[in-house]
Amino acid sequence: MSCQSELNKNPVEGFSAGLIDDDDIYKWEVVIIGPQDTLFEGGFFKAYLTFPYDYPLRPPKMKFITEIWHPNVAKNGDVCISILHEPGEDKFGYEKPEERWLPIHTVETIMISVISMLADPNSDSPANVDAAKEWREDPNGEFKRKVARCVRKSQEMAFD
Repeated sequence: MSCQSELNKNPVEGFSAGLIDDDDIYKWEVVIIGPQDTLFEGGFFKAYLTFPYDYPLRPPKMKFITEIWHPNVAKNGDVCISILHEPGEDKFGYEKPEERWLPIHTVETIMISVISMLADPNSDSPANVDAAKEWREDPNGEFKRKVARCVRKSQEMAFD
């Protein structure tokens, strides 16, 4: 996994990533900076990326540690986007195989997808049904208030 050195050579705006413990190459900590011109702007959202031992044949799991209110993030922090779904056919028929995990994906492509997800939620197959309902029915009301609270909390916790 030379992802770390690759990221150092070609840093991507909007996140930082590194090993939690130098002795374990399978567990990473990432911090995503809320994308500009979105409700998440100004937030510092910490997450863990846990790689399976047979990576890159199978996708890592991503879990936000910082509280985040989003249709595609379960209430326990698990991120639910196509790129992190097991490779192959979707038994529910929502996703094409090429939208799911492919061994060519890297930490960088995962982070770009997650940053894009923050900017543009997919409320068709939500991991957080309540957030999806608020996003669809009143994005500038209760949804916006809850996201703003998460952004404030993330800023307070960023320097702990």
